[in-house]
Amino acid sequence: MATNKLKLGDPCPYFNMHAVDGNSYSLESFSDKKVLIIIFSCNHCPYVQAYEERIKEIQKDYEKKGVVVVAINSNDDTRYEADSFEGMVESAKIKSFNFTYLRDETQSVAKAFGATHTPEAFIFNVERKLVYHGKIDDNWKEEAKVKNRYLREALDELLEGKEVSVPETFSIGCTIKWKTENNNL
Repeated sequence: MATNKLKLGDPCPYFNMHAVDGNSYSLESFSDKKVLIIIFSCNHCPYVQAYEERIKEIQKDYEKKGVVVVAINSNDDTRYEADSFEGMVESAKIKSFNFTYLRDETQSVAKAFGATHTPEAFIFNVERKLVYHGKIDDNWKEEAKVKNRYLREALDELLEGKEVSVPETFSIGCTIKWKTENNNL
């Protein structure tokens, strides 16, 4: 289980993982982007499934503004087979993901971020300092009933050179499924 939750202003933890596209990506792979969004994700969680199209829309809408979305699956794939790397590849293909989808096999990246839920979003500015942490919006069930688009609002403020007015929200969703050997961390 995660022990150290990132705080606002903290640097983005280093990562280097395999992606569903067959490549490996590290923090430096996105150094040309103004904004890095990390979303802890998986395949089996109904909350994540409800947000997948919204995540694709965020990537599409903000890509030309120098924003990149990176999803990370840290779930134990021995107890949750749908979250295996092969499952990730299949899901990304079927759903036409337009964002990078990485596998955190050792769960060390989730621990470094202090991530606890899927989906859980972290926005890092150009200096790769944390400026937003929390949920994507305020209604996971019905996009039409969303009143607060926290992630988009934070992105808009950041890109306009403003301070993020709501920098933290409570993440909702499924808990990250920790491997047995990581349960006591």
